[in-house]
Amino acid sequence: MRAWLPATREGNMADKPRVELDRSQVKKSVLALQAFIKSKSASGKKLFKDESQMISLLFTLWKIPKEAQTIRIPLPHGQRTDSEDVCLFTRDEPQMTGEQTQRFYKKLLQERGVTNITEIIPFNVLKTEYKPYEAKQRLLGNFNMFLSDDRIRRRLPSHLGKHFYQRKKEPLAVNLQSKHLAEDIQKVVQGTSVRVNNKGSCCMARVGHTGMTADELTDNIEAAVQTVMEKIWMKGAVMKIIHLKSEKSVALPIYNSPLKHLIKPEVTEANNQSAAKETPKDTKQAPAENTKWKAKKRKVEQSDDEEIPQLVPIKKKGKKPKLQRKKTKPADMKHASMVLKMSKKNGRTTKLKKKQNKTAKGAKTK
Repeated sequence: MRAWLPATREGNMADKPRVELDRSQVKKSVLALQAFIKSKSASGKKLFKDESQMISLLFTLWKIPKEAQTIRIPLPHGQRTDSEDVCLFTRDEPQMTGEQTQRFYKKLLQERGVTNITEIIPFNVLKTEYKPYEAKQRLLGNFNMFLSDDRIRRRLPSHLGKHFYQRKKEPLAVNLQSKHLAEDIQKVVQGTSVRVNNKGSCCMARVGHTGMTADELTDNIEAAVQTVMEKIWMKGAVMKIIHLKSEKSVALPIYNSPLKHLIKPEVTEANNQSAAKETPKDTKQAPAENTKWKAKKRKVEQSDDEEIPQLVPIKKKGKKPKLQRKKTKPADMKHASMVLKMSKKNGRTTKLKKKQNKTAKGAKTK
C-alpha cells in the first residue's frame, strides 16, 4: 500500500513537460557565482580559513501546490563539509540509562562504519535536560543537522518546539535497524531535501558549497532538478524559473520556462468545420435572434431618418389671473374660536338672568 500511494500522487512524467537544462549555461552560472564569492571574500576578512558558503537552488512554480510535501534528493557529490556537526536522536533502550543507551548506539555506529555523527542524544535525555527554552536554543545553534530514529520521529515535534521547524532544521528520519546503515545515513547527510509549501510558489534546496568544483556543482544541480520534477505532486506545467544563488549573492537564472502552455492553440480547418456544423437547437434559435435584431435595427434607422416635430409653447397676451387662495385655519384655531364664542354667549345669558332676578326682588319688596 505504501508503494502504491506515492505513485498515484506523483503521476507520470508524461503529464509534466520536461525541464531541459543547458549544461554549458549552468556551468557558466556556477563559475560566475564562484568568482563573485571569491572577490567578496578577498575584500573582507575571514574568521576561519575553511569558511565556506552554502549554494542553493531557488525553484519558482507556476502555481501554489495544494498539499505540502518534503522531497528527499540524493546527490552524486556530498554537499556538506567535514566540519559540519550532526546530531542523532535515538529511542530509549529497555533497562538502560541515558549514558548506557549513548554507549550502545556509539558502538553500533562504529561497527557499521558510520563516522559523520557528532553526538547521540536519547529521547529521555532530550525530555529532561533540554526541556527549558534556553537549552533548546543552544541545541539548535550547536548543530548543523539533526537525524532521528524513525521509531520516535512522531514524538519529537512536541518536545523540540517550533523553532527547529522555522529554521528548517527538523530531524530527518533514519532506520537504525537497516543492514546498510552507513549507506543510508550517508545518503541522508550528504543529500538534500526540498520543502514544497502550500502557502507559496517558491522553495529552496541546498546543492553544495563554495569548496566544491564547478563540475561537481553542475552534477548536483542536474540531479536535484530531475528528482524534483519526478516526485512533485503536481500535473501539467510545474516549473517556471530556477535560480542559483549563495547566502549573500544575487540569484542567477539557469532555466526559464517556455510560454507554450499559456498561448491558445490556433483554430485549424477541422475546428472551423466543426464550428460551422450547428446543432438543430442552435439553428432554431439563431433565426429568431437575427430577426429580432434586424427589426430593432430598422426602427433605429427610421427614427434617425424621420424628422421629429418639436412642440412650441403658445404665449397668451395679458396678465395671468391671480388665484385666490382660501384662508384656512388650522384645527386648533377653529376649536379656540368656538370656545370663545360659547363663553361670550354664556356670559350674556348670565347677565340677563341677574337683571331679571333683581327686578323680581324689587317688585316683591314694594
